[in-house]
Amino acid sequence: MTDTILALVPQYGLWLVFGSVALSCLAVPLPSSVVVMTAGGFAASGDLAFWQVAATAFGAFFVGDQTAFHIGRRAGPDILDTLRRRKKLVAPIDKAEALFHKSGSIAVFASRTVLSPIGPYVSYICGSFKYRWLLFTLAAVPGAAFWAVAYSLLGYGVADQLSQYADLLSNGLMAIGALAVVAGSLFWMRKSWLAHHTELTADKVG
Repeated sequence: MTDTILALVPQYGLWLVFGSVALSCLAVPLPSSVVVMTAGGFAASGDLAFWQVAATAFGAFFVGDQTAFHIGRRAGPDILDTLRRRKKLVAPIDKAEALFHKSGSIAVFASRTVLSPIGPYVSYICGSFKYRWLLFTLAAVPGAAFWAVAYSLLGYGVADQLSQYADLLSNGLMAIGALAVVAGSLFWMRKSWLAHHTELTADKVG
């Protein structure tokens, strides 16, 4: 059953990549990075073409970015107010707004690369504050390209390790869930190490 379900992923994989990435750019909580990594893994096995995975992820990112920006132009304040009703989103939205006011185009690029979790909010904020479309696009496009290629390559590079766990999974959703756990664990370990390193540095300075 697992082999049968996983065999369907190459056939519908690009549609899944496009939909998840585009919707995540609108602040819909979807694991788009995990989906792109998974597609990259299938590209390594020859079930998908790597360039198609990367191009689809980039195209979806571009469409999502542009959609969020223009929605922000029309109804940015209302959307941001609605999102702020969820307490856990207040901090990232405030961070996105502060970064935008401080750095402008640099904030747009950064929010598509190293600060990608706040990317959707930056798009809405840019539109809401009537930021110039050309400046937004010139910063967003290279950031989106970097993100798409980076996650596609990451999945491509770890494909061998991912395949070792395929037989333990009963369906595609479990595969995505397992990848999310791995990604979350790596993120947690990195965060813990940085906190420990900062604490040691502070002790030395003190």
